[in-house]
Amino acid sequence: MIIKKRLTFLSASFLFLCLLLSGCTPSGTERPNVKFSGRTMGTHYHITVVGPASGDFDINVDALQAAVDEQLVHINQMMSTYIEDSELMRFNRAPVNEWVELSEPVMEVLAISEDISKRSHGAFDVTVGPLVNLWGFGPQMQPEQVPDDDALAAALARTGHKFLQLDVNRARRTNDISVDLSAVAKGYGVDWIVNFLVDRGFDNMMVEIGGEVRVVGESPRSTPWRIAIEQPSVLAGGARLALNIDNHAVATSGDYRNYFEVDGVRYSHTIDPTTGRPIRHNLASVTVVAETAARADAWATALNVLGPEKGMALANAEQLAVYMIVKDGDGFTDTQSVTFSQLLQ
Repeated sequence: MIIKKRLTFLSASFLFLCLLLSGCTPSGTERPNVKFSGRTMGTHYHITVVGPASGDFDINVDALQAAVDEQLVHINQMMSTYIEDSELMRFNRAPVNEWVELSEPVMEVLAISEDISKRSHGAFDVTVGPLVNLWGFGPQMQPEQVPDDDALAAALARTGHKFLQLDVNRARRTNDISVDLSAVAKGYGVDWIVNFLVDRGFDNMMVEIGGEVRVVGESPRSTPWRIAIEQPSVLAGGARLALNIDNHAVATSGDYRNYFEVDGVRYSHTIDPTTGRPIRHNLASVTVVAETAARADAWATALNVLGPEKGMALANAEQLAVYMIVKDGDGFTDTQSVTFSQLLQ
């Protein structure tokens, strides 16, 4: 008998903790600030912009949000696999071995992805699209079932970042691969909006898309932003650890919200590019602190694929700030990289 179960990814819960800990409404000695939220990339975004410690802070919030939404639509139109005529999907449909000129943002994301693919020894791979779809976690939704060996082999044959070649402003596929930027695009979207707001003269802010967060400057309390790392359980909730950070990004990857079960076996939405199968280790979640949300986002996925031992070894070798929550029987244990430990001092 097959028992099926899927939990929807509730990315916004991570930010709600951030908002609670950071303070978002002016009161007492808090600096003036505004916040707004909306939908993008199949999830939610939340933004808090903080005004100066003294002086006027007169913002047309509706106009600012409309401008942000326009930017997010632009990013989505470039990088989404859910939009048939997006720049990425047009690239995926281009003839094999044909060079395609791409926009600067798409090339930047591909370059970041290729760098982390090499440094993670293939644990991060944006060509896993066929495998993501095969397991029912992509835009081509399929019944929650385990694919047979032939289907898995066929999908694996259409993956491999080695088949993606990059030039200065163009790229080509040397095999019938399908690029999926979902493990880095939300982080890049966060960076894009941060830069957009900085260019408009804002110095203090928090931007979040689907759980990927980046902060600039100070919180409304004129202190570093306080970011919470969520308990890895859909039932427990709450914050497991809180970080004081400024001018950094935080991304968390975990298997406890988006999965399905067949005959009591859980199949995570995170696919190991080397096996073509969902990860099966005991790493519940991995959090990465980095200078940009795109790199934090991609590294979190790569380390989640590698698991607690190999992932932490790589984190220390790369001097990454990484915090892991590992399943240990009915509970959890924590482990952190040397660089992450320095953040807590």
